[in-house]
Amino acid sequence: MAHAATLAIQQVSKQYEVKGESLPVLSDISLSIKPGEFVSIVGSSGCGKSTLLRLIIGLEEDYQGEILLDGQRVRGTSLQRGIVFQEHRLFPWLNVRDNIGLGLLNAKLTEGQKRHTVREHIELVGLTGFETAYPHQLSGGMSQRVAIARALVNRPEVLLLDEPFGALDALTRAHLQQELRRIWQAEGITMILVTHDVEEAVYLGDRVVVMEPRPGRIRRVLPVPLAHPRERTSLAFTQVKEAVLREFAGHPEAELIEAPLKPERELAEGPLNWHFAV
Repeated sequence: MAHAATLAIQQVSKQYEVKGESLPVLSDISLSIKPGEFVSIVGSSGCGKSTLLRLIIGLEEDYQGEILLDGQRVRGTSLQRGIVFQEHRLFPWLNVRDNIGLGLLNAKLTEGQKRHTVREHIELVGLTGFETAYPHQLSGGMSQRVAIARALVNRPEVLLLDEPFGALDALTRAHLQQELRRIWQAEGITMILVTHDVEEAVYLGDRVVVMEPRPGRIRRVLPVPLAHPRERTSLAFTQVKEAVLREFAGHPEAELIEAPLKPERELAEGPLNWHFAV
């Protein structure tokens, strides 16, 4: 099991230069995330959610304020922080095993240890038997499982997820939400999810951070005091979801997704019967 990190975001602001003028993107973002916590971040388009993830992962360092991982300032990318994007970004000429193994290129492990670690993570994401399959032979959901395994194979302290299921159909998305919850509980690491889907945010998060735009700032942080696994159709779940949606009063409705409700019993019947894509 990976070490779970404490992440402290302290008065972070960010702007870009556009045609010689300063364009504020983030303004005075402060948030403390506990070890092993799952935090969901929601907000309308342009509120800076993905920019904040870029700062946490270390892709940009030109900002004001501090981002601290276990008390140390984040500087550049690191194996301590993994990330999964909406597009799986797998290499088409590599099979499942080798795509996941790319995450261990710089790891101080023997070849035998690397093979064992890759095998563990293939099993973790439910792809045993597909080790030699190539990306074009996989469904979108299977490809995202590979991307999650690749991000986890170094056992990072924090896993960042930028709309990881946004391109998937509703049923596959619901199953992968369940799988991500299972993986999070099994690995015990800190996870931060950026999503437009309020139901997804509530289903997975210990807290939901609501951001508002231009410049991006935190409007409110709402706790989700519900035990896992969560019943999407329960009154308590609906109340939390409605509390989050109320924070967006006055925002264009099209900028948020409220996924259609599905009975939890349908989603709990077991893993998808994955097939190679035709």
